[in-house]
Amino acid sequence: MNKIINKTLAIVSLVALSMMASSVYAKVSTSQAGQLGKSLTPLGAERAGNASGTIPAWTGGLHSGNTQASADSGRPANIFKNEKPLFAITNDNLAHYKDNLSPGQLAMFKKFPAYKMPVYQTHRSGAYPHELYPVIKQNATTAKLIQGGNGLADFNISIPFPIPQSGVEVIWNHITRYRGGSSERIGSIQPVLSDGSFVTVKQTDKIVWPEYLNGGRDAQKDNNVLFYYLGRITAPARLTGTSLLLHETLDQVKEARRAWVYNSGQRRVRRAPNVAYDGPVAGTDGLRTSDNYDMYNGSPDRYDWKLVGKKEMYIPYNAYQLLDTDVKYSTLVQTGHLNPDYLRYELHRVWEVEGTLKEGARHIYAKRTLFIDEDTWSTAVVDQYDTRGELWKLSEGHIIQFYDVNTSWMAAETLHDLNSGRYLVTGLSNEEPKFMVWGGAATRREFTSAALRRAGR
Repeated sequence: MNKIINKTLAIVSLVALSMMASSVYAKVSTSQAGQLGKSLTPLGAERAGNASGTIPAWTGGLHSGNTQASADSGRPANIFKNEKPLFAITNDNLAHYKDNLSPGQLAMFKKFPAYKMPVYQTHRSGAYPHELYPVIKQNATTAKLIQGGNGLADFNISIPFPIPQSGVEVIWNHITRYRGGSSERIGSIQPVLSDGSFVTVKQTDKIVWPEYLNGGRDAQKDNNVLFYYLGRITAPARLTGTSLLLHETLDQVKEARRAWVYNSGQRRVRRAPNVAYDGPVAGTDGLRTSDNYDMYNGSPDRYDWKLVGKKEMYIPYNAYQLLDTDVKYSTLVQTGHLNPDYLRYELHRVWEVEGTLKEGARHIYAKRTLFIDEDTWSTAVVDQYDTRGELWKLSEGHIIQFYDVNTSWMAAETLHDLNSGRYLVTGLSNEEPKFMVWGGAATRREFTSAALRRAGR
């Protein structure tokens, strides 16, 4: 890790210096950055708990130095398995808790009268590798927004703006948050009809940041690249072999996301410029747009992002029950929503950011409101509105801390169509032999169109 950081710190910028003329400065002072690790956590959250004590102080989170290693690092053990819900939010007591829920969450109770949210004790488990903390602190005083906020300069590895001053800075923190550096995921997708029926789509995907490639980041070959991604559908038979390759760019206005798909029916690789924004996604039954994946991804250029502020909110957190291999998909995936008996909500502070579609820009979502966990920069909840301004979809990311490898990600994410009652589940791995494989060696050769063709076959 130290080698990676030292090499990365030598790189002046991840975006061409010729773009600096259009910079929008977002740095904070050395004095402000000095609060990181003091009154603020190393990632920029408030270290203190709330006045009522329902949110505790952050004391370092869960990491490899203070927890026992799991038998399977890809499925960390549920260290909160003996805890019971403090209470459940239902339609009977909803009025008491409505100020700590999003409009989309509230709409779930209206749509499904028996819906409930089990609420547990709050644990601030988020933590990154300690070697990243000084890098993030340096980002606070050097990282800049460029191209009107659509790209970054003078930024290293993760979290350019730990002390954000605007909505788009919070969005960039979510996009660039640390996710283990190099990993392979084996999971599933369930597009669920309104009657609760579904056919499971299985997939594997590999994601690597250039700093974690063999040999590390190359200033020329990896210029403007945030990460490399290769995904492949392995079931059902009609979709098997369908594959997607991405070179995710930091500034997608300067250079659009590079994307290729391998179509198993046609047996050929083709460029895929529509794998962005509201482009369709294979295997999701039309429920998900390209930028719905990972709660939100891609260029922020089509929206004006307003930083509404912070609020205390019940969000999916420490969702280790969703990793239980003794539980079948058919038990978890129910009509209308996931089985509440396996869900866990906690009260956390979140950043609220509202994105409004720019005049002249096109997207099926005219507005989307993101609620982003202050401790990890993971987006926990998103409300999405249609072109009439009416609430349409709710996304929830069920956050867990992979404490064996010092990173936070999701056990699963859901996307609910609040009109039709259909929903999409992405990431469940209960019936798979593995879930996450961390730190595997990777080369650029794996992320070429030739490699995509091989993966498809």
